[in-house]
Amino acid sequence: MSRSCIVRQKRSVHHPTARHGVCRRELLAALIAGGLALVAGRFAANRKPKASVFLATGQSYDGRLTRTIDEALRELGWTPAQFRGKRVLVKPNLVEPSPEAPHITTHPALVAAAVEYFRAAGASVLIGEAPGHVRDTEMALEISGIGDVVRQERVPFADLNYAATVWLKNRTRASRLAGFYVPEEVAGADVVVSMPKLKTHHWVGMTASMKNFYGILPGIRYGWPKNVLHYAGIPQTVFDIASAVPAKLAIVDAIQCMEGDGPIMGTAKPLGAVLVGWELAAVDATAARLMGLRAERIPYLTIARRYGHPVDDRHISQRGARWQEIASRFELPDYPHLRHLRPEPPQDDSRKQRSFARSRCDGRQL
Repeated sequence: MSRSCIVRQKRSVHHPTARHGVCRRELLAALIAGGLALVAGRFAANRKPKASVFLATGQSYDGRLTRTIDEALRELGWTPAQFRGKRVLVKPNLVEPSPEAPHITTHPALVAAAVEYFRAAGASVLIGEAPGHVRDTEMALEISGIGDVVRQERVPFADLNYAATVWLKNRTRASRLAGFYVPEEVAGADVVVSMPKLKTHHWVGMTASMKNFYGILPGIRYGWPKNVLHYAGIPQTVFDIASAVPAKLAIVDAIQCMEGDGPIMGTAKPLGAVLVGWELAAVDATAARLMGLRAERIPYLTIARRYGHPVDDRHISQRGARWQEIASRFELPDYPHLRHLRPEPPQDDSRKQRSFARSRCDGRQL
């Protein structure tokens, strides 16, 4: 037997490893193995699988939007046949419609295109929404133009503000809420399609496919404008609610967007784009970059990134057009909590040289 593996009784009192019969060679091997596992874990985290996001540019509301959706989903590996027999709930954003400001809500032309696509694929389609700022959902339907889609396409509509609910456990617990009362129509859907309007937001910087799921929770449970969720933390509940919905797809209306004091008081911002993707965090991160924002600093995307969702650009596979081709700075309210969302301006060479000189001087003084 090797002398290094002999457990000596005298050392056992003072050496914990010796007391249990572990030799130095075994301890060294365990430490090396642990270090390798740690390195491998970090390496794997940096090599997380990419999520695909399709970006269509040059889009208009009088264009062939159904074809755009079909092309996007095919690029993402989905054919119409895969939706045959599925229950699809289409969820637009009707937060507070205004005839003077159609850029507040999802445009009916894009909603009609989604209904047409999924119906043609053989799916059972339902439009559902729980407007966050108005109790009269029928009024919201008429002002937004979605009521015309319901009638013309003869598609059923579910008023989620007053729907019967089931309890879904909060699996991620970024917020303190134990779970959510979710309408039966949402819980029973095979696919929930988040169809937001791309807008700035005075609390969290932007609102897109993840924030749009605030509108699946009933006002009779959470109030208007869902203040129960606000008090539990907007970024945290945005992430938790989106995580609670099992199968979700994003189709983002970025044709006519909103900048400034969104999500209600902002001004129209044309972009002519539609974004499509199955990984909502990746879709919203791409949308943030289109707006000239640092995606990883959007509060709810910061949480999503911490939970392993692809937010960094290197973890997102771009399909269709590249976001860099049409990125345009969106104006934000000048609030202190939003200023860090902008990319830091590059330093000029003289500033870099002065910074380097100061660091060398500091080094000599140490």
